[in-house]
Amino acid sequence: MKLNRLMLAQMRSATRTLWRSGPVTPGAAVRQAMSNVNALHRVARQQMRDFTLTVTPTESAPQSAPAPAAAAATPAAAPAATASAPLTGTFIAGSHTNAAGTRDYKLYVPASYTDGPAPLVVMLHGCTQDPDDFAAGTGMNVLAEEVGCLVLYPAQSKSANPSRCWNWFNAVDQRRDEGEPSLIAGMTQAIMDTYSVDASQVYVAGLSAGGAMATIMGTLYPDLYAAVGVHSGLPFASANDLSSALAAMKGDFRRSQLENQPLPVIVFHGDRDTTVHPANGEEVVAQGARHLPQPGTTEPGNVPDGHAYTRTLYPATDGTVQAEHWLVHGAGHAWSGGQAQGSYTDGKGPDASREMMRFFRTQR
Repeated sequence: MKLNRLMLAQMRSATRTLWRSGPVTPGAAVRQAMSNVNALHRVARQQMRDFTLTVTPTESAPQSAPAPAAAAATPAAAPAATASAPLTGTFIAGSHTNAAGTRDYKLYVPASYTDGPAPLVVMLHGCTQDPDDFAAGTGMNVLAEEVGCLVLYPAQSKSANPSRCWNWFNAVDQRRDEGEPSLIAGMTQAIMDTYSVDASQVYVAGLSAGGAMATIMGTLYPDLYAAVGVHSGLPFASANDLSSALAAMKGDFRRSQLENQPLPVIVFHGDRDTTVHPANGEEVVAQGARHLPQPGTTEPGNVPDGHAYTRTLYPATDGTVQAEHWLVHGAGHAWSGGQAQGSYTDGKGPDASREMMRFFRTQR
């Protein structure tokens, strides 16, 4: 029987423990390894039980496309959800292979796509999700028709993680040109080589484990991604194994010592998220804004018949917003403003997809 990567990582950890402690505790070390594997699987199952927030989105007037630049300081009324609309583009299945393995993907090419260079948004799903589920829940393909951008949805495989979580907590998956980062970056580059993509408008975003992986991608590949969107995710290198991953999800995370140039980042997090503690979102923003000379400016907001939120902007010296933090009051571990057709969505807004797209279009 072939061991999966999680099991293998924990057995290696158990082996190191035996070398340190001697032969007295082999049974305890192995039991701890198995416990760590089972614990993360329980977390994924608990997410599905506790956060089936498929609230029917409130109807709202049709929204125009996000403003290209000046709208960074003022959100466009933060609609409750991206309205459903018939999709006239094509959703293409493919796969990418390199030395780290193979991953499938789905690519949405909107009908509005022309031969001219288009933006590209890479969307990384959360645990137990897949590209179709994530696309339906976020409504990002609807926005792609408005903006004329391509949307790439890499798919985690069950052989790499039984719960389809991106392995953001593994050391090999936190290094450039290794592991899952190399697959996602290679997949991104392959799409850029195949389609007419504006290299200055390539962005990456994700939810939960996908949000954690989005921070990794933005940190490791600032030459590839112009900005990052993180929803209910974790900061870069916040854990290095399953035990520290579980601690990080509770708010006890490691702080990266990597001195890289922070990328523009927009963060959404519910203040009642009991799966990934909101302190993680605060740290993601802190990493993204640590080079800025000015403190953040905070403004409250409210979605009609929906959630209240606090939005904090972190401007650079030229006035452009380099980091945004949306703390959604009363929201749990779910995509804010999402569609009921997908899992882990909360239609009571604000609309994370639309706000991320707006933010991305100010960064290039």
